[in-house]
Amino acid sequence: MAKEEIKIIAQNKKAYHDYFIEETYEAGIVLSGTEVKSIRMGKVNLKDSFARVENNEVYLYNMHISPYEKGNIFNKDPLRTRKLLLNRHEINKLIGYVTRKGYTLIPTKLYLKRGLVKVELAVARGKKLYDKREDIARRDAKRELEKHFKEKQLGI
Repeated sequence: MAKEEIKIIAQNKKAYHDYFIEETYEAGIVLSGTEVKSIRMGKVNLKDSFARVENNEVYLYNMHISPYEKGNIFNKDPLRTRKLLLNRHEINKLIGYVTRKGYTLIPTKLYLKRGLVKVELAVARGKKLYDKREDIARRDAKRELEKHFKEKQLGI
């Protein structure tokens, strides 16, 4: 089979900094026509968004999709709640995760797959301040090591 083409529209880099990502799911999202056009133009922000399971359905909150310039009366509220499309089995697994202490649902990516808008939903556990410091120290050490190897290869 041919490799599926995925075009990443937006990423939530803050989620990787603030949470330990346990598991990810791919979900469809219910949108209006002008929202899809705005997303294709890249005018979307996942920074403070999160998902909740309510009445055995998953909803996405605080995802900002800027209004489409040519959409006039068809534009929706930029921060409205949007329904995510998942299988019943996946929703039941998410309910199991969320009922445990400390787990939450965070969108990490928004992308186009075969012309459809998809959201990568992550089951995440919050990091403590010392975990964040440890990650920063590890990243800095890796950067220094790569810099040292590069200098050694160039003969500086």
